[in-house]
Amino acid sequence: MDAWEAIILGIVQGFTEFLPVSSSGHLELGKALLGDTSVPEESLLFTVVLHFATALSTVVVFRKDVIELLSGLLKFKWNEETQFVFKIGLSMIPAVVIGLLFEEELESLFGGNIAFVGCMLIVTAILLWMADRAKDTDKKVSFGNAVIIGISQAIAMLPGISRSGATISTSVLLGNDKSKAARFSFLMVVPLIFGKIAKDIFSGELSAESTNLTTLGLGFAAAFICGLIACTWMISLVKKSKLRYFAIYCIVVGLLAIVLSFY
Repeated sequence: MDAWEAIILGIVQGFTEFLPVSSSGHLELGKALLGDTSVPEESLLFTVVLHFATALSTVVVFRKDVIELLSGLLKFKWNEETQFVFKIGLSMIPAVVIGLLFEEELESLFGGNIAFVGCMLIVTAILLWMADRAKDTDKKVSFGNAVIIGISQAIAMLPGISRSGATISTSVLLGNDKSKAARFSFLMVVPLIFGKIAKDIFSGELSAESTNLTTLGLGFAAAFICGLIACTWMISLVKKSKLRYFAIYCIVVGLLAIVLSFY
């Protein structure tokens, strides 16, 4: 993978992370179209680095929320901030369990199987279409909702299933306010990604001996900058956006991926 390919994939990751169209699926499609020949482990390393960049951009965009949550948590009271943090903790459990038990199986899926990605994009489209028909409410995410949304996040570890699409759709289908669902969706993934990075560093899985650090750096920078833009844009758009438009997009790209897989 050369520098321009890293930048292109970083841009793809940065913009698609916050839109319900599956950033992992688009990364796999992008690597296939660019002729990326990385082995699964190297491909996964690049994917993790890009996800780390967008997680960092989420922290920057939601910095006020993060500071408020930490301040509330440090008061050691059962306040709204502490409850929100506990909900995020509950939502992490399914993904942590799946990630630990089926890590090798998940890694093997990030190897250019674009037919599988296409099928999962169509699944994402169905979820978005169903969520689009849900009524608007002002309900907050409950503790029970957090667990169910966490299960959706675990399923979204599959390339082609949009994490934001799955979690926001699940939350909306549970009757939650769309803006609150989006905020919870964006914040709930941050500790998971940082935890994954820490785990891989301490286990030695992110060894850069055979990796071009410049390429990783360019991809990281592109994903971070585009993530800032996309996250800010999505926050202002989420109340007015129609999920069915993203559903149509996912269906079209999914079908194209399936057709492309035959060639």
